[in-house]
Amino acid sequence: MNLQGKTALVTGSTSGIGLGIALKLAEAGANLVLNGFGEVDAALAAVKAKGVKVGHHPADVGKPEEIAALIAYAEERFGGVDILVNNAGIQHVAPVEEFPVERWDAIIAINLSSVFHATRLALPGMRERGWGRIVNIASVHGLVGSVQKAAYVAAKHGVVGLTKVVALETATTGITCNAICPGWVLTPLVQQQIDARAAADGDPERARHELLAEKQPSLEFVTPEQLGALTLFLCSDAAEQVRGAAWNMDGGWTAQ
Repeated sequence: MNLQGKTALVTGSTSGIGLGIALKLAEAGANLVLNGFGEVDAALAAVKAKGVKVGHHPADVGKPEEIAALIAYAEERFGGVDILVNNAGIQHVAPVEEFPVERWDAIIAINLSSVFHATRLALPGMRERGWGRIVNIASVHGLVGSVQKAAYVAAKHGVVGLTKVVALETATTGITCNAICPGWVLTPLVQQQIDARAAADGDPERARHELLAEKQPSLEFVTPEQLGALTLFLCSDAAEQVRGAAWNMDGGWTAQ
């Protein structure tokens, strides 16, 4: 897979899933625009070590005007966005009747509305160049529900629906739009859930096993590297007719 000359923008890419995807795209030769608030210098160094050009923009993707600045940065520095990976996300857990309104609004803004805004702003350039790849990192929760995750589940279901609409609107072009729906990935968000369980009984390994056993039959976490490899495939010529897919990578979660 050769992505030399292409520019990829990955939101929420200074750590975790986003960085794993960015590194895979860089290995294939794509220049990278990173975004996020994590360990920026370390992320930049890791991508730069792949021999590609890389930049970072600190946009808060919960704010449409900052997404516009992010896309403008990519256009000014790299000439446009050929590959858009909408990955940024946050989580909050609470029953519906106790769910803080401000957390609902923030999750919808970052996990769903940001996908719309980044996509609508990146599409004109992709249409002009006659090629583009949009990969939305949804979740298994874009396909099924879980208790106490109302905003997250609603947002991720929305991402899957938006993915289908964009795929249909670009169906006769060289632009594809697909979603990846990961199960449990050992990100900082998931580690917090393991730590909370471990605090109750003092056994981190049992907490990890029980978390996986409840949902993920493989009893193994999906890795950022695996998600990066799937993203890379969706950017390839082999995936030219993969359009509007919600591709689950979940260790058997949704097979149950």
